[in-house]
Amino acid sequence: MTELSQQAAALRALHRPGDPLILPNAWDAGSARAVAAAGFPAVATSSGAVAEALGHADNEATPVDEMFAAVARIAAAVPVPVTADLERGYGLRPAELVDRLLAAGAVGCNIEDSDPRTREMCDVEEQADLLAGVRAAAREAGVDLVLNARVDVHLRAYGPPEGRLAEAVRRARRYRAAGADCVYPIVLADRAAIRALVAEVDAPVNVFARPGAPAMAELVALGVARISFGSNLYAAARARTAELLAAIRAGGEVFPGAQ
Repeated sequence: MTELSQQAAALRALHRPGDPLILPNAWDAGSARAVAAAGFPAVATSSGAVAEALGHADNEATPVDEMFAAVARIAAAVPVPVTADLERGYGLRPAELVDRLLAAGAVGCNIEDSDPRTREMCDVEEQADLLAGVRAAAREAGVDLVLNARVDVHLRAYGPPEGRLAEAVRRARRYRAAGADCVYPIVLADRAAIRALVAEVDAPVNVFARPGAPAMAELVALGVARISFGSNLYAAARARTAELLAAIRAGGEVFPGAQ
């Protein structure tokens, strides 16, 4: 476990407010190699992109063995730390989730606080217990993995709009106390709200880079410590592939000189 412990420590150290870890999320070994070759110091998976690449839907529709096998192929393909998007854990108990994650060669994971199937928010204390269980299991296994607690308040439009930031802060603080290293208020895009959450939560903050979100330079200035792209890179690759296929179907010279 020594190498995994070193990778986990290296991944944790990359979470620096104002000098964020940039994670263009991968979906297979080839895309992971491309991320590492481009100079990024870590690789993150996207559950949605991995699921679709495997022929499944997102929201824990991927068989758990297939998901961890995909994570293992990605981790084996790159020399940098890998953190895996594990949705809400696929119904695994914390010890089994940690064992499977470490066996796959990953040293971090995302855990979300809404039910992937019903889209309903989970009870805060139930989620804190899950996170605490994962943290304890990781330490028992000898690898202090990097635990990114996703906060789905804005994604699920939970409660009245005027109360969502306060609820996100409340949940983020509780998850941090339960052992999370980083908090991820996914789809939160308002600059003032991001600034407030960064200031009010004693934890590195992960922001989702997407249309409508502040530019990366602005996120740096806001003190964000981690920026991820979810399935957007995969979607862009698929869109470009569709363009090339349409051009080929139309008889165009997509690859001049190709035989």
